[in-house]
Amino acid sequence: MAAGDGGGDEVRVLQNLRGKICDAKHLVPNKMRDFFCTINLDQEEVFRTQVVEKSLSPYFGEEFYFEIPRTFQWLSFYIYDKSVLQKDLRIGKVSIKKEDLCNYTGKENWFMLQPVDSNSEVQGKVHLELKLNELITDNGSVCQQLVVHIKECHGLPLINGQNCDPYATVSLVGPSRNDQKKTKVKKKTSNPQFNETFYFEVTRSSSYTKKSQFQVEEEDIEKLEVRVDLWNNGNLVQDVFLGEIKVPVKVLRNDSFQAWYLLQPRENGNKSSKTDDLGSLRLNICYTEDSVLPSEYYASLRNLLLKSSDVQPISASAAYILSEVCRDKYDAVLPLVRLLLHHHKLVPFVAAVAELDLKDTQEANTVFRGNSLATRCVDEMMKIVGKHYLKVTLKPVIDEICESPKPCEIDPIKLREGDNVEINMENLRYYVDKVFREIVRSSISCPTLMCDVFYSLRHLAAKRFPNDPHVQYSAVSSFVFLRFFAVAVVSPHTFHLRPHHPDAQTSRTLTLISKAIQTLGSWGSLTKSKLSSFKETFMCEFFKTFQEEKFTESVKKFLDDVSSTESKEPSGLSEPVHLKEGEMYKRAQGRTRIGKKNFKKRWFCLTTREFTYHKQQDKEPIFTIPIKNILAVEKLDESSFNKKNMFQVLHGEKPLYIQANNCVEASEWIEALCRVTRCNQKRLSFYHPSAFLNGNWLCCKATIENTVGCARCTADVPADTQIEIDGDRETERIYSLFTINMSKLQKLEEACGSIAVYQGPRKEPDDYSNFTIEDSVATFHTLKQIIDIVEKLNESHEKYRKKRSSSAKYGSEENPIVGKVS
Repeated sequence: MAAGDGGGDEVRVLQNLRGKICDAKHLVPNKMRDFFCTINLDQEEVFRTQVVEKSLSPYFGEEFYFEIPRTFQWLSFYIYDKSVLQKDLRIGKVSIKKEDLCNYTGKENWFMLQPVDSNSEVQGKVHLELKLNELITDNGSVCQQLVVHIKECHGLPLINGQNCDPYATVSLVGPSRNDQKKTKVKKKTSNPQFNETFYFEVTRSSSYTKKSQFQVEEEDIEKLEVRVDLWNNGNLVQDVFLGEIKVPVKVLRNDSFQAWYLLQPRENGNKSSKTDDLGSLRLNICYTEDSVLPSEYYASLRNLLLKSSDVQPISASAAYILSEVCRDKYDAVLPLVRLLLHHHKLVPFVAAVAELDLKDTQEANTVFRGNSLATRCVDEMMKIVGKHYLKVTLKPVIDEICESPKPCEIDPIKLREGDNVEINMENLRYYVDKVFREIVRSSISCPTLMCDVFYSLRHLAAKRFPNDPHVQYSAVSSFVFLRFFAVAVVSPHTFHLRPHHPDAQTSRTLTLISKAIQTLGSWGSLTKSKLSSFKETFMCEFFKTFQEEKFTESVKKFLDDVSSTESKEPSGLSEPVHLKEGEMYKRAQGRTRIGKKNFKKRWFCLTTREFTYHKQQDKEPIFTIPIKNILAVEKLDESSFNKKNMFQVLHGEKPLYIQANNCVEASEWIEALCRVTRCNQKRLSFYHPSAFLNGNWLCCKATIENTVGCARCTADVPADTQIEIDGDRETERIYSLFTINMSKLQKLEEACGSIAVYQGPRKEPDDYSNFTIEDSVATFHTLKQIIDIVEKLNESHEKYRKKRSSSAKYGSEENPIVGKVS
């Protein structure tokens, strides 16, 4: 289904995770070490911070956001002690069950590190069939026989980055017996197909003469259980435990029992004898799971939200009410801005809320300085729309600063021994000049939507303060300099200009540059009276070197350009837009199919013009596929090469087979490639899910290599390569926010009714005193519509939940059994 407002009857369950790995403290061993932190979905690493050197309390400061493309049980954060010669040592972990993530959403929490126990590190599920048979022995007596058919496993973890060699042990365990049998080892697969059956005698006749491992009178079927343990065959090293399940024999009675089970840690797993304090980790986690209904279900809510900019007063609109009832405005702003952007309704809405903002602004020099709905909407819009603009403007100079840093400290208190403040000031001036020059030359690259918003804000501010000649510029500079460029300079990793948070010294340099850019960009601030307002004397001295008319004129011209609605030359379109890059493995084409040399590590780069891979980053491309030549991008079955997270790029020549480092990365690459190639005229309708090996396609067994594919291609992906927005998903998120805050909506509705009846002055603060109610009748009308729509959507979601619970029976592959069956 299209990421916009596509049709279809399927309900999409979409998960994402965002947040921040802040810092750790009091880590062991109790000496200065090099630490890094990873994020794992179960046992699969999907994110890694940079290494913080020589610290006991490392500050990571790394934000993360990604879609979660698969089911999972645990979200874990591991702290590692980096080792040069040996394997990195896991110091401790924070593990949170998926069901408990909602308890930590939206706030920073300190978590105590728990010991890492191999018996608790599990992932995957197993498919079993169990049956009790009655057998008649040679002497005519009845004996019960337990039949255990272990069929398959799915989603076992990677071991040292490779598919494991799994096998299973099947045991019948009781107070006085432990019969164990073992499957064959399956090579290099995370989804082994065992299909092996084992037989166990459960009860025996008293006349049974063969030597028995147990006495008949001791046998108690109530106390017997089947235990299945999964292991990775270590060959020359110790086997690794992958998880276990336990099923009491009593649940079988005389019936066959078939089900999927989630693998569990050992009962003593995670109960380490160590009680030492391993340290703690501060995290901010926000996990969301949305069940997105077909598009037609959201029509009423979507239309109500999209009409917001036309509602008078704006405070009576559905979009404004959403921001009022949410405790954290950011929760409301993110989906709201994306939805309005998707439907080209953002500019009029921003203009309307900005006008309301200006009504409460008394002084021209404080225009758009607070965290209002208007400023947050513009902030979010700039992050989404200005992503490429930032890259082409700042990335080269930010890379230079981070990769070849020069000392720039000019604070006498922070100077190190041997530092020369004059040289440092020259270095800082060089960087500030370079960043400033790139910014003021960049107006031609500024996205049209940003220009339209700035144009609107500029004229609203001039209208509100007609006697102030500078307010039209400060209204724009407060966003484009203070909230966009200056923030991107100080936090380049947040805006994807750098892969990680910079080290302490570089971070300090970027902070000084950011302060300078904020000041230079503040129209009218370069005066002697302003210099005296600097808190830091050293910054005042530094800015005395900037007393030149050309700086203020450059700022003025730049602000004029980016707040103009005149059409710009399309010169920026001739430059390819950089979309994604990173390290992955590709299968060597036309070479031996045996051995590790078949897959080679390469640096991949995707732009709107071409998809390339390179031997190393910043090297010339080894292989180039023009975007117009890409026919399809699809997942590749793991069975093709016994490797996970693989996908294929189909073009004029042989398919390019690529292995990503984890499921999140694979999903992101497929999505990016699909978006940029969606409009290709020769896109395929069918493809082969597996590879062509040894003279035939593994999927359909066809022997002709260029035969038509046997599976339909994935269709309906977003066409917009720069702004990827799923309109239905954003509307579902807004519905969820209204649902969570239903009590506030009802109180606000009651308040509007009370005001409409009683027109006198309010004598005391009440429940709705913090809400903006300009027109109680209009607000009441909108609230009633919101509540009615939310109640109807509640009914639709309830029907879906019932349908899902009836179709996904407990024990099915979609809804596996967790823990023991009772």
